[in-house]
Amino acid sequence: MDEHEFRKHAEEALAQLRRELILASDDYDFSIDMADGVLTIEFERPAAKFVVSPHAPARQIWVSANSRSHKLDWDYVENAFTLRGQTLKEIIEDALAKHLGEEVTL
Repeated sequence: MDEHEFRKHAEEALAQLRRELILASDDYDFSIDMADGVLTIEFERPAAKFVVSPHAPARQIWVSANSRSHKLDWDYVENAFTLRGQTLKEIIEDALAKHLGEEVTL
């Protein structure tokens, strides 16, 4: 995949994730910010920050959440960024659930 195609997929994936997080933010009490292509999710209680960012040189989306790092590659079959069979959305749902101590559905 060339850089242009990667950027297109990454921008679409992050925009979709941002929309889903905005809808869920009031129910789960976190805030979302998007700046320079980087999506952050911040919590007051317990205090934490998750970061979701495109990494063009590796053609991956990187997620930092709960003291873990996830590096997702584009999956042409799933038409999504995935890691070990999980989509970006599923990884974020799992990270949110772990942090909040309750099931989270975006």
